[in-house]
Amino acid sequence: MKKYFVITTLVVIITSLSSCNKWVDTNPHDSYYITDLDYLKSESDYRTMEVSVYTPLQWLNQVVPIGDIASDNAVSGGESASDVLDLQQIDDYTLTPVNGTLTDLWKSAYEGVNRANYMTQYKVTNLAGDKVDFAGKEALYGEVYFLRAYYYFTLVKMFGDVPLFTDRRLALADNKSLTRSPKADVYKQIELDLTNAIAVLPAVQSEKGRVTKYAAQAMLGKVYLYEQKYDLAAAMLENVISANAFSLVPDFGSIFLATGENGPESVFEIQYTNTSPYYNWGGVTRGQGNYAIQQCGIRSLNGSSAMPYAAGWSTNLPTQDLAKAYSAGDTRKAVTVLDIDAYKAANPSFGITYQVAPYKNTGLYNQKYLPRKGETSGQIELNYLNNFRIIRYADVLLMAAEANNKAAAANDTKAQTYVSLVRRRAFGDMAHDVTSTGTTLYQTILDERRLELAMEGDRFFDLVRTGQAKAKLTGFVTGKHEVFPIPQTEIDVSGLTQNPNY
Repeated sequence: MKKYFVITTLVVIITSLSSCNKWVDTNPHDSYYITDLDYLKSESDYRTMEVSVYTPLQWLNQVVPIGDIASDNAVSGGESASDVLDLQQIDDYTLTPVNGTLTDLWKSAYEGVNRANYMTQYKVTNLAGDKVDFAGKEALYGEVYFLRAYYYFTLVKMFGDVPLFTDRRLALADNKSLTRSPKADVYKQIELDLTNAIAVLPAVQSEKGRVTKYAAQAMLGKVYLYEQKYDLAAAMLENVISANAFSLVPDFGSIFLATGENGPESVFEIQYTNTSPYYNWGGVTRGQGNYAIQQCGIRSLNGSSAMPYAAGWSTNLPTQDLAKAYSAGDTRKAVTVLDIDAYKAANPSFGITYQVAPYKNTGLYNQKYLPRKGETSGQIELNYLNNFRIIRYADVLLMAAEANNKAAAANDTKAQTYVSLVRRRAFGDMAHDVTSTGTTLYQTILDERRLELAMEGDRFFDLVRTGQAKAKLTGFVTGKHEVFPIPQTEIDVSGLTQNPNY
């Protein structure tokens, strides 16, 4: 579903003209204005607007790099200490409520919520009071429910207690009445939306990129894990596994190629394309390609036409600590981290030249999302086509393993089986199967999540939800850094309370 839809907030303008001391009402259509009354009159209107609810997913672009930069997997990198300052502050744990990236993510997520709410507000009848029914309408709303849940899940895992509203779009007049709802209430709404989505979504969509029943089940399983509802998580994730609808791709590296998008292992991906005509440097995540790809590329990289990689900005650099975590023979290491010096030495015919990352150089680059030639066009820095792999089948297996290990009636045999499936692909044999149990198995599962999902945006949030962040992350302060600060603009405009110690 690689399409871009630009939705503009439309304001009904009622013009009053004075003549002979009389007020004359005018119809906005007389001046060719479009109003809310013109929306949702047909099936086509509903379907077009539903696609617009997907659009802010792309704007949440920086959640993935933050999930690794805030952890022990990556550093911010860049030109200097003042380059990509928002990410530097997150990396160094010096962040404040004045952080442009966090503010943008807050706004983007709530834009998604607003778009979803507009559709749910007029699900039964449109603004004019007319009922528009058509085949597949309930399934369409299943996608809307999933998307709203996804936006709220992003908000609650990043910011904790957040404003919760589902009945309508927020208006300007609502700003001063906003309050933060307890995260337990936000999670309750997420669970409800995903449960409603599961009830009506199809198992397979005709258009790649659209949400399926299995994506909703996998997301709900993940939500249950974050809430430590392990029995519910195990049961929900088992639905995805037992369906036999997904498989582990034999070649791990192929997952992250353009040809591997929406493949047999893909449960849910955020879709991007390189065909956008918009080159907006003032809104680098808006209506364009995947900006994060350019960020993690090798600075001033050049070489022969046979060399597959393109240049970038040396941001989001994998750490040596991550590289050392892989055991000998683990094929995931070469797919996850690229040692550019070793790559140059192994390929002398490529004639590779590059600039060493100026700041926080680790010698390593994010191989999974490294920019490649031919995958961008136009304003190349803003227009990469690479999808974000948000939930893969391997992730489902590892979440199910964790849930089974931590369930009230633990099933370590099943947990071992799921982890071993992931490791068999990584090592190409059964010699690395898991045999541990109990708390040792639990830590093995968490370590395996790091190795399998590195540079895909999960590490920081995994460390926080499992209570291991303090022990693993330099600068992490318990009681503060489990969440990010509420953007100062929201504090100023809406009067929201700030998270502790910010």
